[in-house]
Amino acid sequence: MSYSRESQMRRQSGLTLVELMVALAIGSFLIIGAVQIYNQSRQAFVVNESIARVQETAQFAMDTIEADLRMASNWGRSSRGLAVEGRSLDGEANPNDLTVPTPTCGDGWAFDLALPIDGSDNGYTLPCGASGGAQANSDVVTVRRVSVQPVAPESGRLQVQSTRIQGRLFDDGAVPGEFLPVTNHPITGAPSSATHNLMVNSYYVSPTSALIPGVPTLRRKTLTMRNGAPFIADLEVAPGVENIQLQLGIDVNEDNTVDRYVDPGDDIYNPAATGYVPGARVMTARVWLVVRGVSPELGLQDARNYQPGNVTLGTPDDEFRRLQISKTILLRNART
Repeated sequence: MSYSRESQMRRQSGLTLVELMVALAIGSFLIIGAVQIYNQSRQAFVVNESIARVQETAQFAMDTIEADLRMASNWGRSSRGLAVEGRSLDGEANPNDLTVPTPTCGDGWAFDLALPIDGSDNGYTLPCGASGGAQANSDVVTVRRVSVQPVAPESGRLQVQSTRIQGRLFDDGAVPGEFLPVTNHPITGAPSSATHNLMVNSYYVSPTSALIPGVPTLRRKTLTMRNGAPFIADLEVAPGVENIQLQLGIDVNEDNTVDRYVDPGDDIYNPAATGYVPGARVMTARVWLVVRGVSPELGLQDARNYQPGNVTLGTPDDEFRRLQISKTILLRNART
């Protein structure tokens, strides 16, 4: 009986100090390895999420601008801005005394239909103020067109009535007399003229966002209505856009191909200007965007030299992730 008790006590004895130290060492190595794997996975997730957000912002901003640019010079049933009566003329920005949108960006901002795509190069030149200021060395891109779908005439709204050969800009809600009666084609059933809302958008970059203070953002001045009158709203489009650049591909010999690219603001349509190109037509628009993350990333140092369009932005040398993208956009109404 005594032998059995002594044998049982030996079998129930604990670990030796050496065995305990070895077990603790092995356990520590396992824990440290698990923590390192977690930290690496977490860091990879954060980096991938940051890249995805920057790419998503860039894609959204580019898609928004592209959709507008593709439809530039769409005047309803025609694509000839020079055939629309009531547009701005040389020396007379508002020949028909139409209601000027407020806050004023100048009469020509809404009525210069001869320039479906307009802008300023590396600076903000619109007479209406930029919300939050304007980013230095960034272009302004202005697009003029009408709504895709016909609408009913509306008093107070700037609209275009057009046929396949002519159009008229009006704001009294009454179809201009020269387009009456509006009849339907006996075969196609298409109306002889149609009413469309005038659309004008100016894209620019502000150094600070109203949604995320301190973050640059793409903004858009857009023609809309307020209290029954034309109004220019200033809307935030995409926080994170740091710079926008534009170049226009023009056809100078009427062969429907791009002969060269010019910067916005080059007065290719004005015979009195040094940049005048007789018979020039804008065929494409090349857009660059520089987009940055909304918050700095620990351990990241952006040492890239950014050169979108015709501007050199230099090396930021900070901890923000950036992406530069560009796209050449074909204007759908350029050849008609």
